[in-house]
Amino acid sequence: MSSVDLNADLGEGFGRWTLGDDDALLGIVTSANVACGFHAGDPSTMYRTCGAAVERSVAIGAQVGYRDLAGFGRRRIDYDLGELRDDLLYQIGALEAFCRVAGGRVGYVKPHGALYNTAAVEEGQAGAIVAAVRAYDAALPVLCQPGSVLARVAIEAGVTVVGEGFADRGYRADGTLMPRSLPGAVLHDPDEVVARAVRMAVEQVVETADGELVPTPVASICVHGDTPGAVGLASRVRAELAGTGLTVESFSRP
Repeated sequence: MSSVDLNADLGEGFGRWTLGDDDALLGIVTSANVACGFHAGDPSTMYRTCGAAVERSVAIGAQVGYRDLAGFGRRRIDYDLGELRDDLLYQIGALEAFCRVAGGRVGYVKPHGALYNTAAVEEGQAGAIVAAVRAYDAALPVLCQPGSVLARVAIEAGVTVVGEGFADRGYRADGTLMPRSLPGAVLHDPDEVVARAVRMAVEQVVETADGELVPTPVASICVHGDTPGAVGLASRVRAELAGTGLTVESFSRP
């Protein structure tokens, strides 16, 4: 692999409430997963975030999630699958409007939170995500965990999959993310986070909570924007990735 993408979840404020330093992170990451108003975000936040991303030539992805502002999209919802597809399609279209006003475009789709975790193991909700992408633009890539159910369903439907690894999250032996309720689910040691990101990008493996190494064929590394010290951490991760000889660039045209 000659290049790697660095992404972060951005635009996750709502009204007067802000989360993370989007402006600073947009100077570091190469792809921005922008909240579309269901788990976080609002029209004004989407407008500002898309405009700032386009100014910095950062690719924009639709970070779609459950209709769950109160729970930040981290609570599983058992949707009617047709309704879930339509909710996701609505979110992609809303973000596209703000991208176009800013002179950009939606370049990919990434599910958020509980939807991400559910679609990684459940075919129904994975299928709803893929159906929404195909209905909107079948050429849009889906950013998700490699080897997940969502990855398989997308590939079978002819949708491009971009494998994603998480620098600041714990992994289980089956390659899935540890639930945030468990100790060790979120990594806080900057050195450990940086080392994990580099290992995933270079060796395409990740160390699980049990100390095992599992394959992670990733093309994009995520650093969460709401992690304490996220800006400094993302800056270190980018520098270390570049130091390996990899080109740090988006997989999607801005």
